Amino acid sequence: MLDFLTLPERSAKPRDVGITHVLDKGLGPAQITDLIVTAGSYIDIVKLGWGTACVTPRLADKVAQYNDAGIPVCFGGTLFELALKQGRLDDLIRLAAELGMEHIEISDGTVPMPEEDKLALIRRLARDFKVLSEVGSKDAELVLAPYRWVDAIRKEIDAGAWKVVTEGRESGTVGMYQPNGQVKEGLLEEIVQAVSSERLLFEAPNKSQQSWFITHFGADVNLGNIPPDDVISLETLRLGLRSDTLLHFH
Repeated sequence: MLDFLTLPERSAKPRDVGITHVLDKGLGPAQITDLIVTAGSYIDIVKLGWGTACVTPRLADKVAQYNDAGIPVCFGGTLFELALKQGRLDDLIRLAAELGMEHIEISDGTVPMPEEDKLALIRRLARDFKVLSEVGSKDAELVLAPYRWVDAIRKEIDAGAWKVVTEGRESGTVGMYQPNGQVKEGLLEEIVQAVSSERLLFEAPNKSQQSWFITHFGADVNLGNIPPDDVISLETLRLGLRSDTLLHFH
């Protein structure tokens, strides 16, 4: 209806870049229907946050509701870590396949995992899934040197990860962020000098963080942990339809 305006180009679904990865913290069927109707064309993948899948009624129906709308679903990384810790990872992988999940997240942000074990899991699971491997700790007190981020990211991409997720949590206050939510710009600069931003998915739950990534990497930057209520807002930031990015694009 407003096609008389000139807007930045956006890749079309199914996308490999410009991904909007949404965090579902427990939406019900009616909420999912509303989300699909209003913002489904802008959502590329939904993550069932941390271990919410364990306490979600009619889990299969929920996953099918997203799948039927052409929106892939994956479990949260915390659930992966718990299954691994309890020796039940094969059961979780089997369940993901039975539910028709095409993506799987591999995380060690809470439960430590030897590097070689993680790389072996990426290689194994990349045969059947698009692997989202996460780098960075959920512990705000643990600070990784930039070269360690770069080394881990490179190895996980080489092992077969579809995208490497840079840790930020739902709060946007750990990993690649300062405790106040500001981006660690020096860290990000070193990472993207070594690895294409197209291979990364930046967790960016807050508007200021989303704006920072869009103005630095463009409309088609991959952003994750987006709250469902913010999907439309994020798309306006990507297209310069909000004051935060209007003058950057227009």
